[in-house]
Amino acid sequence: MVMIRHKILTRVCLLAVGLTVAAGPAAAGAGHNHSIDVAQAKTSEITIGAVPVAGKITMLMGVGGFSGGNVAVLPGPDGLLIVDDKLAAFSEKLAAALKPFGTGAPKFVLNTHWHFDHTGGNKRFAEAVIIAHDNVRKHMAVDQDLKALGKTVPASPPDALPDVTYNDRLTVHFNGEEIQLLHLPGGHTDGDTVVYFKKANVLHLGDLFFNGMFPFVDVAHGGSALTLARNIRDITGRFPADAKIIPGHGPLATMADLENYLDMLTSTTMFVQSATMDGKDLKTIQAQGFPTEWKKWEWPFISQAKWIELIHQSLSK
Repeated sequence: MVMIRHKILTRVCLLAVGLTVAAGPAAAGAGHNHSIDVAQAKTSEITIGAVPVAGKITMLMGVGGFSGGNVAVLPGPDGLLIVDDKLAAFSEKLAAALKPFGTGAPKFVLNTHWHFDHTGGNKRFAEAVIIAHDNVRKHMAVDQDLKALGKTVPASPPDALPDVTYNDRLTVHFNGEEIQLLHLPGGHTDGDTVVYFKKANVLHLGDLFFNGMFPFVDVAHGGSALTLARNIRDITGRFPADAKIIPGHGPLATMADLENYLDMLTSTTMFVQSATMDGKDLKTIQAQGFPTEWKKWEWPFISQAKWIELIHQSLSK
């Protein structure tokens, strides 16, 4: 299902800028501390660096600190399309990082999910057509309690909400690229979108993928560690083995990196599940900890104790 707001009331408006939107049938078959005080992180010292990916696609990521999720950029004669747009505090730095692409302000913004470190720039780029899953608009339209972070996220202003939402699949044709949006629910959140640039063979996985790190799973908003593992397994079997992968957080990746991540997800969830079935409570499992091989995945935001807690919460759903 596609819902189009006043910004793009007619299909003619879409075609005028080179976009075709096709909704298809149902699909077959937070990296860094999201609660980080950006001022304490010395925002002025954090820059946004560009990493060439493949074809026309470039990845923009924070350098020297946390600026929000990784951004994919697709420039071309039709204009500029980006995937995600970082924390609100970095909107102007992101706008500056986009200037070298020489195509003006973004005409399209794709949001991989609703979290504020991936949608914070929506208001800055409000003239763009913003596209996301149905649940992204639903969550952004009202105040949200991020219990896992001890944080209340206020509702986004109307012009920062997605203009086009979809249910299962959506295809965007822009700048000669076929951009496939696929909803894989219940992993990181209930509104996760996998973005695949077919011609360039590039995936943007949003926060389904924290490269080299334990992930954050938003259980309160439909996420589950167990479902996350299933969704990642789906991705490894669905897309080409030589695809380049932009994670929600962390460096540019390959399918081999994603398979290592899947191995970690599967092994750690099975570890907690087995311990729970043996009658151990959460604190006992946390005190025991993971086998040594998985401890290297912890980092300040998601320690092994926190990841065990998120898995344990997922088992209780």
